Amino acid sequence: MTDGRADGRSAVEFRQAREEWIESRIQDLADVLETAGPDLYELLPADLGERRLAAAATVARVANDEARAHSVAETVRMLERLIPGGHRHDLTGAARALRSRLATWGEQALWSWNAAAWEEMTLWWWGRHQPRTGDPARDFAEWRLRWSADIPRNGDIDKPEQAPRRHGRTLVTPAEFFASEPEPLRLLAHAVLRSPRTVAAVEDAVLLREEHLQGAGHLRWLAEQQACADQLEAWRRAQQEIGSEATRAFLAELSETVKRYATLVLQPVVDALSACERALLDGSRPGAHRNSVDYLDMFLDWQVQSDEDAWRDEAPSADVVRQARERRERGETTWQGVRGSVPVWYHIVTSPQEKAAALAYSGRPSASVVRVRTGDEDVTARGLSLFEGLFDEADESADWYPDPGIDVLYEPDSAFDLCALLALTQLGHVRLEFLMVLSDGTVRTLRSVRAHVGEDDAKAYRRWALAALAELAPDPEDLADFLARDEEEGRDEADETTGSAGTKGTGPGGTPSPGPAGAPSARRATNGALPPELLGKVRALLRKAEDQAATEEEARAFLAKATELMAKYGIEQAMLEDLDRPAGPVDKVVEVLPPYAKEMRRLLSWIAEAMRCRSVYPGGKARRHQVHLFGFEGDVQASEVLFASLRLQMLDGADRADRLYRPAGEDTRAYKRSWMLGFIREVTDRVKAAQEAARAAAEHEQETAEGAERTGRSVALVLADRSTVVAAYLSDRYPKLGKTRPTKFKGTGYWQGRVDGRRADIGGSTFVPDTHAEQLVG
Repeated sequence: MTDGRADGRSAVEFRQAREEWIESRIQDLADVLETAGPDLYELLPADLGERRLAAAATVARVANDEARAHSVAETVRMLERLIPGGHRHDLTGAARALRSRLATWGEQALWSWNAAAWEEMTLWWWGRHQPRTGDPARDFAEWRLRWSADIPRNGDIDKPEQAPRRHGRTLVTPAEFFASEPEPLRLLAHAVLRSPRTVAAVEDAVLLREEHLQGAGHLRWLAEQQACADQLEAWRRAQQEIGSEATRAFLAELSETVKRYATLVLQPVVDALSACERALLDGSRPGAHRNSVDYLDMFLDWQVQSDEDAWRDEAPSADVVRQARERRERGETTWQGVRGSVPVWYHIVTSPQEKAAALAYSGRPSASVVRVRTGDEDVTARGLSLFEGLFDEADESADWYPDPGIDVLYEPDSAFDLCALLALTQLGHVRLEFLMVLSDGTVRTLRSVRAHVGEDDAKAYRRWALAALAELAPDPEDLADFLARDEEEGRDEADETTGSAGTKGTGPGGTPSPGPAGAPSARRATNGALPPELLGKVRALLRKAEDQAATEEEARAFLAKATELMAKYGIEQAMLEDLDRPAGPVDKVVEVLPPYAKEMRRLLSWIAEAMRCRSVYPGGKARRHQVHLFGFEGDVQASEVLFASLRLQMLDGADRADRLYRPAGEDTRAYKRSWMLGFIREVTDRVKAAQEAARAAAEHEQETAEGAERTGRSVALVLADRSTVVAAYLSDRYPKLGKTRPTKFKGTGYWQGRVDGRRADIGGSTFVPDTHAEQLVG
């Protein structure tokens, strides 16, 4: 460990923030293995040290095997060396199960293009906590043999905060760096850095980058110092345009000092970070790299992932066999897909020459295996053959063993084509599956190989794909609509019937898919629903609250009464059912449609939680707009009724706030989304407050009842039991739920949304959380 006494305050805080973040990310990865690969988690031997560290390194190793297009057999061999006596267990089945779930987990560290960097991080952190024999070479050799991978040695990666010492510097802020400069320069720099305009610009810059830093406090600190340096340089450029020659000479000194700070202090720290930390920091900057992650995040969320059958080495999966037969009948021999997060090209070998070329293919062609056509050249007549035009039977000198190539027409208006190309260039290679269809219709794998894409080609393809995607869907969150359009037009032939669940919010273990949208997907109770007369009253009150002719006070009163009626009825019904036979929980799938489908989905799920229900986002392209509600029937029905009203208020309120309060130059959609998050947070706080008020009133009435013998249990105990029953019912349907990532936003409308949410008062005691404790994360 580094001697903290030799470090300044910034270095100590940086190191502490880094260690806390790494520990949290290690825990996240360990949770993935414990949940998505429980068999492997239990098999990890005690001599690997702390199980949490070993689990994180194991899941990263398996993810990197998938990224490198290694076979399951290769992964199993690695696990057998890691786990003594592992051959006695079904490591093949465990490896297939884990690899089939990595992409659906929603953990970016497990995506193919990130896997190698996170493997380095986890193995280094594991090695850092192992006992040493005093012989470093022996220690690292034994660890390498056990893990079948190099263990990064402690060095710059272990203490990046000390990297500036190579230049006689320490890790400090720009203000501290300028403290040693001559007085005019020091005073000027401090004045610029403390100016309200600079402070606001730095805060905005950090906020825009923070959502991509995965909660890394030390990276946020670096981003803040980079923003300070950028603002100093921006101020210098603005003043230099209008200043005198003497002023420009003085400002040149300021610029040189800022460059020295960036070169001698910040850059050495960045260079010493692990690869995954550098990628997070660099990717958080506005630009193409960050946008590629945004688009690919949405693309993978939309994909229907393959099940465990697709990770069999000995034979193609049932889905590939079906597609091979169908395409063979149509005269097609080549098609593309995505397995996990790795782009895959399938080709049916149809001639002896193709077979010879496929078997001889090295995987490292002189030119990219993928030759992209972007619509400027018509190659549709040539098809998508891997070998077309490479064989000339009349020419005896023709090469029988050429490197296969794929001519692909990527349409600039096809979201699927563009995202598939972006995934390929992000990873830098494609997996080729050569198939053979035998005379009896049997499909077998001839060979699987990883084909590299030239680095220069990959950069060019990435720029083109990002430019086309930015024009097609300027906001990556709108990408799913364009992907759905592709599917409707027949460009995407992916099978939607695989049993794999989607990503965010849903377990990756192939949980049962919910029923039709808007209809219950499991047993329904016939009692417990809102009575027709009560439902009529509530809807009438809500219609009056929604009426634009109503004053603010009238709308508040109508909403207050509607919420009070529903909360009171729900508690009364719970007490009656506790005395009689309980009705039991129900579940219902609700379709939430655009505009702003993600925000509407969040509004419904948060309202449901406030109404003692639970919710799951099934995810996947076919269910991306669905919310699966679990609860007692009256609570589920009340959640839907209240959502229908607040949805309209939120849309109207966002439009009004955009007209009145949005800062000039800020993106409209970003402002509205941040406003909606504030509105949702505020109104759901009030729903919870109304429920709490109704519960307190019921408890008071129960305690002060005169002349009646108290029977049954307390209100609090009944409601707690109902919540437990609902949670158990949800767990039975979704036994392996993934964690949703924190809600983050770019616009500045959040606090205005909270203010407007107070105006849309929904009854009960007003509860306003401490704004100082509120984070810019939902």
